[in-house]
Amino acid sequence: MTSFENKPAHQKHVALSRPKLGHFGRTELAILGTPCGNIKKLAFAITAKLSGKLKIAYVDADHKSADAEASNGPDVNTALAYGSFLEYTDKITFQRLDYRTNWNEYQQKTFFQSADLVLVNGNHFPAQAQIIVIDPAKPLEKKLDKLTNVRLILLQEGVTEVPDFIQKHVTDITQIPVLSITEIEKITDFIAGFYQQNIPVLNGLVLAGGKSTRMQSDKGLLQYHDQDQRTHVHQLLSTVCVEAFVSCNSTQAADLEDKLPYLEDRFLNLGPKGGILTALQHDPNVAWLAVACDLPFLSKETLDYLVQHRDHTKMATAFYDSDGKFPEPLLTIWEPRSYALLLQFLSLGYSCPRKALINSDVKLLTIPNVTELRNVNDQAAYKEVLTDLHQKR
Repeated sequence: MTSFENKPAHQKHVALSRPKLGHFGRTELAILGTPCGNIKKLAFAITAKLSGKLKIAYVDADHKSADAEASNGPDVNTALAYGSFLEYTDKITFQRLDYRTNWNEYQQKTFFQSADLVLVNGNHFPAQAQIIVIDPAKPLEKKLDKLTNVRLILLQEGVTEVPDFIQKHVTDITQIPVLSITEIEKITDFIAGFYQQNIPVLNGLVLAGGKSTRMQSDKGLLQYHDQDQRTHVHQLLSTVCVEAFVSCNSTQAADLEDKLPYLEDRFLNLGPKGGILTALQHDPNVAWLAVACDLPFLSKETLDYLVQHRDHTKMATAFYDSDGKFPEPLLTIWEPRSYALLLQFLSLGYSCPRKALINSDVKLLTIPNVTELRNVNDQAAYKEVLTDLHQKR
């Protein structure tokens, strides 16, 4: 008889880093403890004040619609009434999708990936963090299991104290702010601060994994500033990022060992997009400032400018290219939400990261000095740049 007691556990699939998502999105708050009408009114008031800065999604359930569906079936003026499972309607001022089938938890997260903040009716749905309302009309005694991460307590008009059962159940209750439900400005300020605390940190990525076919030698090893270019760009990125890595191929990885932090390409034969996707797979919870290694004129001042003008509510923040027409993907901050979008474009047969930028919600900047976008692809250009840099010194 064979014994399996001492055998290591078999892992069938590769362990991947996963995005830190809630039930709907990356940053979400459930509001519960008061009737649904009050929750909707509060959510709409918050949205009205923050919609100019954040893309806010709202999640709720419609009791009346559910009752109508059960008794009469779908509206006869819709395709759903005749057996369609999905109906898309251009409402001119907004777009509408109606589904007959239920979403699973993975589809649900996909639909909300563009939202900066998701406000949830917590009477019906869970969320990773909660705002609770102390309201005698909707007591919370039977919903304590939903209070997993309470961040704010609101008191309904006429209520002056937080009940003992809440104080005993909620961890770190003394550290949680307590406001009146009528203090909309303060509630909004709290939620804006909650969002700010969840902005992803920024890592750097030196894109140096190309084959350098035209140069006929590794462009990352060329020297313009008394050291090889991949080291130079890594040092530049280290001044504006929490961590910085060199994107490389398998051959380069052996040379980088014990020299610089590196990420060996996992998405092969995709050019720069493979390096960007590898970084997002390595850590899908941070933003990545990706910089090509063949930009010898790139300055710290320009990187500072890009970081200072980063818009974390977009898919990416990029400069226009040297012609001022299209985004430059190889000097771009890619937010965590870009991971799914880049994979989506890949699934449609597009490997060019510029294609994704052109067709997505991005922030575009004009670079302060367009000369810094000058790249080097062959020996003639390399010698010319060395001459120009020498003259500048």
